[in-house]
Amino acid sequence: MMNRRLLLTAAGLGAFGLRFGFGSHAMAKESFAVTHTDEEWRKLLTPDQYSVLRQEGTEYPFTSPLLHEERKGNFACAGCDQEVFSSTTKFDSGTGWPSFWAPLDDKVVGTTRDASFGMVRDAVHCGRCGGHLGHVFNDGPKPTGLRYCMNGVAMTFHAASA
Repeated sequence: MMNRRLLLTAAGLGAFGLRFGFGSHAMAKESFAVTHTDEEWRKLLTPDQYSVLRQEGTEYPFTSPLLHEERKGNFACAGCDQEVFSSTTKFDSGTGWPSFWAPLDDKVVGTTRDASFGMVRDAVHCGRCGGHLGHVFNDGPKPTGLRYCMNGVAMTFHAASA
């Protein structure tokens, strides 16, 4: 039987896990072109990037500068610099995270089923290094009807040349 204290503790741990990443690492079974040891990843990435890309954490909403990035160009994985999304597919979802209706192509990202925290959803990872980028949902705009809800800290932006 769940009492109020147990419920509040579980909710708090769930929020902590979302921010700091207690993911399932289902992607760890796949092999990727870019690989590093855990120690190397920690040296290559900022603590926030490491939390999201390697531990499946989630950044706080409305905190990423990429949320308001409106220039033409491509968004790349912060772990390996593979371009994954175009600015032409970016839209304001109102969720607080950069959102896209399609990746550059089907090979640059992969998905795995994520059943953590009492939800079932599809986690999105970089097809080159396996870094966790965010999640994809079926409530996006046309033409795909998809919303790739990405962590801005997991990406960098490459502005198009003039």
